[in-house]
Amino acid sequence: MKQSVFHRIKRDRVFLLLLLPALLHYLLFRYVPMFGIVVSFMDYNLFKGIWHSPWVGLKYYRMFFSNPDAWNIVRNTLLLGLYKFVIAFPAPIVLAILFYEMRWKKFRRFVQSVSYLPFFLSSVVLSSIMLMLLSPSTGWVGKAMQTLGLEPINFLQKPEWFRTIYIGSDIWQQAGYGTIIFLAALAAIDPQLYEAARMDGANRWKQTLHVTIPGIVPAIVIMFILSIGGILEVPFDKAFLLGNAGNRDTADIISTYVYRIGILGGGFSYATAINLSIAVVSLTFIYTANKVSRKVGETSLW
Repeated sequence: MKQSVFHRIKRDRVFLLLLLPALLHYLLFRYVPMFGIVVSFMDYNLFKGIWHSPWVGLKYYRMFFSNPDAWNIVRNTLLLGLYKFVIAFPAPIVLAILFYEMRWKKFRRFVQSVSYLPFFLSSVVLSSIMLMLLSPSTGWVGKAMQTLGLEPINFLQKPEWFRTIYIGSDIWQQAGYGTIIFLAALAAIDPQLYEAARMDGANRWKQTLHVTIPGIVPAIVIMFILSIGGILEVPFDKAFLLGNAGNRDTADIISTYVYRIGILGGGFSYATAINLSIAVVSLTFIYTANKVSRKVGETSLW
């Protein structure tokens, strides 16, 4: 017999109460602020407020796309997002498989715990560590180069080194914690599949290739789709902390540009228009990736 909605709510009331804080968080901090996107279509004045500021239509969208600096900013963001996607995305997958294949359980737990620790460091602390390590005069990297008879390089003042530093620090911080999802997927693989592969003469490498990797493909696809949407949404904090006047040619991305325009310059309408444009592009990326995944395979977000 089909249960009523009220009966299901009463039955699952404990779980719904546990879910309530997360729902309130997204409602108050994600959905309610979306009303502010109307600012991008008006010449917003802080003292007049939303209700009395004049409407200007697509003025600020046209301003951004006709801005000669816009292409460089979008290019920096896109390249950083693509490098992060291509290089950093496979890192937790490879690390999870390595953890799964370790037979010494105590050592595996120790290495897992150590790999999780950087995730809990704030971006400020992580950036400070990178600044100290890469200092040409007092950093460990500079000291090591001097020991080898090489001239120390001021990495953070070189535009060509910024993306390498950013992606490398991102892998160090995120890869260990990112293995949790893939380890859960690995734990769900039927052990009989490995037994059958061993009976067929498959070694460890072939078992990984033909059993382990296909077993976590659904999890990889889901994370792949979610990561696609973040290509143009490179976080502000680490780019801002590692960026400076010397490496601005590559370190200046959309989020740092919006910060300068919106917070420092007071151009709230212009900054909102830029952010909304990027959000629409990111949504298009996710929708396209999900549609392709649904046609090619059986795994998708919806």
